[in-house]
Amino acid sequence: MEIGLIALAAGLAIGLSALATALAQARIGAAAMGAMAEKPELAGRAILLVAIPETLVILGFAVAAMLILLLPGG
Repeated sequence: MEIGLIALAAGLAIGLSALATALAQARIGAAAMGAMAEKPELAGRAILLVAIPETLVILGFAVAAMLILLLPGG
């Protein structure tokens, strides 16, 4: 039972962080492209703002990896 709950927690860590990142990037990306249509010199800032939410998935992956290491034999 404990092994299954740890595996479920690892899956949730990755899945929920990926879902939150997708939601954030969709909104940020749309706003950034709208801003770039009016001012093309904002391209660098737009790319940076779209890349920032990716850190959430990286942190979710790190948490999932730490949880997997808790598994017996992991």
